This record gives sequence, C-alpha cells and structure tokens, in this order.
Amino acid sequence: MTKQISVNSRSYRLPSVPTIIVCIDGSEQEYINQAIQAGKTPFLAELPTFGSVLTGDCVLPSFTNPNNLSIVTGAPPSVHGICGNFFYDQEAKQEVLMNDAKYLRAPTIFAELARAGQRVAVVTAKDKLRSLLGHQLKGIRFSAEHADQVTLEENGIENILERVGMPLPSVYSAELSEFVFAAGLSLLTKERPDVMYLSTTDYVQHKYAPGTPQANDFYAMMDGYFKRYHDAGAVLAITADHGMNAKTDSIGRPNIVFLQDLLDVKYGAQVARVLLPITDPYVKHHGSLGSYATIYLNDGDRLCDVTNFLKGIEGVETVLTRSEASERFELPKDRIGDLVLIGERLTVLGSTPDNHDLSGLTVPLRSHGGVSEQRVPLIFNRKVVDLDPARRLRNFDIIDIALNHLSQ
Repeated sequence: MTKQISVNSRSYRLPSVPTIIVCIDGSEQEYINQAIQAGKTPFLAELPTFGSVLTGDCVLPSFTNPNNLSIVTGAPPSVHGICGNFFYDQEAKQEVLMNDAKYLRAPTIFAELARAGQRVAVVTAKDKLRSLLGHQLKGIRFSAEHADQVTLEENGIENILERVGMPLPSVYSAELSEFVFAAGLSLLTKERPDVMYLSTTDYVQHKYAPGTPQANDFYAMMDGYFKRYHDAGAVLAITADHGMNAKTDSIGRPNIVFLQDLLDVKYGAQVARVLLPITDPYVKHHGSLGSYATIYLNDGDRLCDVTNFLKGIEGVETVLTRSEASERFELPKDRIGDLVLIGERLTVLGSTPDNHDLSGLTVPLRSHGGVSEQRVPLIFNRKVVDLDPARRLRNFDIIDIALNHLSQ
C-alpha cells in the first residue's frame, strides 16, 4: 500500500493514528486567550506543554467557503476556484451561490486519501459545505443541519441523530457546532476514521465578543471534546477559516459603506454592479455584510475614475483591479469583478440599505471578510518538527503539518 499521496502539487504521508482536523468558523485568536484566562478551557491551557501553538493567515476573502476549500485542497482559491460564498457567473450571467461542487476546480485531499484506502469522515455544521467538502469522497459526509436526513447511500452513515443523542439543532445556535463535535466523538469511538474533518458555524462569534460568558462557554464545550479526542489517541489539528471583528462605531451602530448607493449617485444607475461574496443562505447574524466586495463595471473606460472615487471613501481600506487582486490574494481572475474592495477593520461593505435586512441583529454587528480577519490559530496536540521557521504559514497548511510535520 502507498505510504503517501500527492494532491495539488503537495505530498502527504498517510496517517499512522486517527487524525482530526478541526476548522472553528470565525475563531479570532482572542476567543481562545480569553477562555483560557477565565479558566474555561483547561485542555487548551495545558496543550503548549505537549503540543504546538502557531498562527497563520487565512485566504482572502476571509469567508467560509474559500477557506474551507483551501484547507481541504491545501491550495489557494486560484487553484480550487472557490473565491466566495456567492459570485457572478459570467457564463450564466447571473449571481449564484458557490455551494455546488461543479465550481470546484481541484481535488480534495480527503477524496484522494479515500482513494488510497484511508477511512475518511467529513462532518460540517451547515449543509452548504457538505457537497463541496465531500466532492468525490467515498466515505462518511454529512451536516449537522440535515442530520435528520442522513442515509447510508447518500452520506455513508445512518441513524446519526440516534447515535449522537441530541435533538436536531437549529441552524442559528451554538448547538449546531456542538452536534458536529458529538458526532465526531461517536465516529472516533465506533468507526475510528483514519482522517476526520470537523467544520463548525460562526453563529456564536458573530453574536458574542471574546471574553463574554457565551463565548467562553462555547469554547469550554469545544475544549471538553478536544480533550476526549486527545485521550482517545487521536492527532488533533485545529485552525479557523477566518477571524471576526466588531463592525460598529463607538456606541455600537453598524459601520456600513453602501457602495451601490454611492456609485449610483456619482455615475448613475447601471454603470456598476456591486457583488458581496459573503452572501449565503444564512444571513440573520450578518445581514450579508462583510469587509470584502467586488464591483463589475459596464463601462471599462471608467475604471480609473471609479477606482479613484472608491479610494476616497471613508472606511474603504484597499481598492484593487482584477489583476492586482488576483495576484495579491491568489484569486481566480474569471470569478472576481473588475475591482476588489477591502473594508477597514471596523467597517463592512454593503450595496444599498434596501438589500440588507438587519432586523435579525439583536447585538452589535460582528463580521469578517477583510485583511483584519486574516490571522488565525494553528494548534496541534503534538510537537511540530522539521518546519522551516521562515515559512509563511497559512490555514491551508494544517493538513500538511498534521500529516508531515508532527512528532509521533
């Protein structure tokens, strides 16, 4: 049997013990620091004595789909093609969700591990990621959101609700992520996959800042499962798809730049189309507002003028052309607009007020998407070895480090 596989120009050793990759959605590093300081996460507090605590950068835009797919392919969006939760399909000439595996341009590490004879399981919180992460995977693949619909034929497992012993959780709840960890423990105990990927939801991080009781309790829940995975002998590798920041002024009001409104007033309607790649089916906690936007121009001759206009808007941190953004952020040129905008740390980018329903926000707006949310944790319950200290670490290095650079 082969001892390693090659995927997207990178090599990976096959695991000798069960290896669990965890992607904590929206895990700004301060969440862990505050939970440790509050005494809520004893396992993570002790981990540096026997494991490794590193940091790295996620890919931009710092959204869920691009980063989860980067993690599971070991490559940036320029390789796998998923550059947002939502994009403008120029062939179909319509705005569409990037949930369909037909948009994926590269194989996943998990599918190739399964082809090499490894037992693989992928458990996501939201179903929007299941088809992408489980693309061509012969193994277990299901979401907590649709755990009541799991079948052996479609998902590689059945009766998961009964096995986990939890009711079907709401998609807008901390319990959705807890179900992922409980399901992972059940799989580790019974099926004992060689490799397992657990991906959560950022519902808690969108609502609660680091150090709040709700956030600390959420990390305490995860800490308990991490310890049980560790005690069961698994290699544990933890990262995040992106960080999270408050997007408000000093009294808690949302800081929003409505780009479509500004462009329409300046140039007239139909000159520019603003597209917000944070958009997904679950908008109650962020109202489709993030710190990254793309703009399509109907008149290419206006590119320089529009660029200069946008650079002068308060709250806009960076304006890049398609070529500049593709090179700097490793994005597929054919799936981004003529311009890419990054918002400042406390600012989100919107289209028009009518296009954003903020009625579901019961707390001050917290969101992500920009460079401000790029730093994420890389945590392992083993010592990292033979890693170039000059190497720029990325969240999509997590599987490489877990399989190739941990002490036995």
